[in-house]
Amino acid sequence: MKKNYLITGGAGFIGSNYVYRLLKRRENVTIYDNLSRTKRNIEWLRKEFGDDSFRLVVGDVRQADRITESAASADVIVHLAGQVAVTTSVVDPRDDFESNALGTFNVLEAARASGRNPIFIYASTNKVYGGMEEVELFEEPTRWRYKDLIQGCPETQPLDFHSPYGCSKGTGDQYVRDYSRIYDLRSVVYRQSCIYGTRQFGIEDQGWVAWFIIAAVTGKPITIYGDGKQVRDILFVDDLLDAYDLAVEKIDIAKGQVYNLGGGPQNVMSIWAEFQPKLEKLLGKPLHVARGDWRPGDQRVFYADIRKAEKELGWKPAVNVDEGVQKLFDWVMENKNLF
Repeated sequence: MKKNYLITGGAGFIGSNYVYRLLKRRENVTIYDNLSRTKRNIEWLRKEFGDDSFRLVVGDVRQADRITESAASADVIVHLAGQVAVTTSVVDPRDDFESNALGTFNVLEAARASGRNPIFIYASTNKVYGGMEEVELFEEPTRWRYKDLIQGCPETQPLDFHSPYGCSKGTGDQYVRDYSRIYDLRSVVYRQSCIYGTRQFGIEDQGWVAWFIIAAVTGKPITIYGDGKQVRDILFVDDLLDAYDLAVEKIDIAKGQVYNLGGGPQNVMSIWAEFQPKLEKLLGKPLHVARGDWRPGDQRVFYADIRKAEKELGWKPAVNVDEGVQKLFDWVMENKNLF
């Protein structure tokens, strides 16, 4: 039976990929987006499926009345809209708060006001764990690593919102969780690590895997902040979307829960010391970069313990680092005209 999906931020990287998947299986989809970043993904979706294949509402999640109207018939709300960069949040914390904290509150209230008790999936972030300064690290030749958290950061790690972005996303994270407890909303929090994949128009401040590939292919300057040995677990977007589908399928298990979603300890990579040789091999030439100081809120290490999602939802990544980077590199090479 078809469901009515509302995807806030549906014109973005993750959102448009999920809309594509939903339209392929003929779900009813409403995209709610202010189109502040790009219209290219909307044009792509219309080209693939036709102008009438989905409903587009041009609106901002800060507009409470507009999002309430748009959510009135939703069976599933996937809340992806918001301000996405730590650096931008430091420059303009008010806009960051209004987009992420207030915006998420507005979408939650829209879900509650609908009277339909929709499934509500919230894209949170690993930044809610802050710098994890109390966790001991080791420095190795090409990466930092956790001393004791062999499986990665668990959901039980104390929250420590660091940076305006961490605070605003963390506020949404806790509101979504509490709306399940207080109002019995069928909500799920996914604390997402570094998501990458095709149709990601990465920029220096956000989407680093895509940004480095795009910059390398198109000859744009690259700056590495910090020592380049910062470690992240990276997750290919198709694997993330599998988790969204599983939350809907297994909502009786997932509702009210928080899950870490990332590549896990099997899919970690340091942002430059280990990525550089992979990228140079794909390009067939050396890369020269500039260096900058550490940026605020930049964790030396983050990789997620994803065993809870595997145990409760049957989810785990299927695309490894080398496969995913190759897919993204091939897409950038085939679409250089877009950059």
